[in-house]
Amino acid sequence: MFKKILVANRGEITVRIIRACREMDIPVVVVYSDADRTALHVRYADEAYSIGPAPSVESYLVAERIIEVAVRSGAEAVHPGYGFLSENHRFATMCAEAGLVFIGPSPRAMESMGDKLQARHAMAAAGVPLVPGTPELTSAEQAHELIGPIGYPIVLKPSAGGGGKGMRVVEREEDLAAALESARSEALSSFGDDSIYAERYVLRPRHVEIQVLADNHGNVVHLFERECSIQRRHQKVVEEAPSPFITPDTRMAMGEAAVRAARSVDYAGAGTVEFLVDAEQRFYFLEMNTRLQVEHAVTELVTGIDLVKMQLSVAAGERLPFTQDDITLTGAAVECRIYAEDPDRDFMPSPGRITALRAPGGPGVRDDIGVYEGYEVPLYYDPLLSKLSAWGRDRDEAIGRLRRALSEYVIEGIKTNIPFHQRLLRHPDFLSGDFDTTFVDRRLLAHAAACADEELALVAAAVLAAMHETARSDAGDIAGAAEAGGGSPAWRRAGRRAAAEGGCGTW
Repeated sequence: MFKKILVANRGEITVRIIRACREMDIPVVVVYSDADRTALHVRYADEAYSIGPAPSVESYLVAERIIEVAVRSGAEAVHPGYGFLSENHRFATMCAEAGLVFIGPSPRAMESMGDKLQARHAMAAAGVPLVPGTPELTSAEQAHELIGPIGYPIVLKPSAGGGGKGMRVVEREEDLAAALESARSEALSSFGDDSIYAERYVLRPRHVEIQVLADNHGNVVHLFERECSIQRRHQKVVEEAPSPFITPDTRMAMGEAAVRAARSVDYAGAGTVEFLVDAEQRFYFLEMNTRLQVEHAVTELVTGIDLVKMQLSVAAGERLPFTQDDITLTGAAVECRIYAEDPDRDFMPSPGRITALRAPGGPGVRDDIGVYEGYEVPLYYDPLLSKLSAWGRDRDEAIGRLRRALSEYVIEGIKTNIPFHQRLLRHPDFLSGDFDTTFVDRRLLAHAAACADEELALVAAAVLAAMHETARSDAGDIAGAAEAGGGSPAWRRAGRRAAAEGGCGTW
């Protein structure tokens, strides 16, 4: 096993990796930007080195600087976490050239699966189901020609990158040219690559992913699925394991397909094969993430397998200590991503100082956190503060524990999306498992917007009524006002009426 590793990341995932290393008695080196000088991962690590200014392009994305720190500190391996350089095959190659072990798959496997067009070709060869799609679209004219046989609606996707950036849903042929230009522009600015292709748009699909683990001795297993359909603008916000939707037969078929996908590129380490699943439980390959996922905690909770420790063991050359038959699914787990963002202002980032913090606890609750009371949340990075997860004997118990944990969570000084999660976890469609990838944008947020308009109109009416009563009072019509309102102002009556009817609720 390694005598020392460097984590090339920041925030809660770096703290998570340090914790696994502490249990294995492995010292950890971390890096930090000027904005992260007082970050929790810096305080928690054994050694910490500055790597530059706050912008990630001048610090966390400068591969040469990170490798120089790893070599100078005596680290033997580099764990990339997720985001930043975690799926950069050139960085993995640079680590090897510097005599460092990259804790992840081979550069060839990363390159094969990192480019979505290459990945589609590899999956077709491996017999993994694909959504009908096109090769790279080089012009609007070619796009019209290739998309015609597929039919609309379609979705334009960047060949590189992820996180919903560069994606465009096109419902009509006449909108294709403008959408293609817009998608290319965003893909180029986000990933430095404007390659775009198209796939048939699966209407209201589920997003279900399979966790895989593989070693360098030919052993590949899957750790069942995660349901990731609760998304806002193509970004996952709540994940759970197992999926409340798919059947045992579909679970088995998807797991086998994910193992074939990993074998097809000689994968080693932890990875995730993502699928779209339609209402008839037909599933289609979406992409493979060649790294640890944000939502890995729910898989750990239902399988009892520490994925970070498995990554370290595989990178050190060890065999997987179990076979597929050894892996069991126990109970259910749900995870909420806690962001520093304001749900009342279209989820705008909310940087600033955390003036009070009390994390939840209790049976079945896990909080992977990367901040502390007094910490100044910077504006430069993803606003993820923590990942709050709960395990239960079944889905209902896991959701109940998560709701209780959210009610205990105190984060003051900044806005967070905790109220959003509290609302979501009580929505009847979520509780029944009746949702898809459009649920948050199409139902939850649309309903909240309608409620906001309704409440604004109610307040306006109440104010007008109160002004009217005031005018009547000033005119000396006290008896008339008492008779009309029983001595109770109109705004108070409106508030009682809204409370009695349950109202729409607020964020």
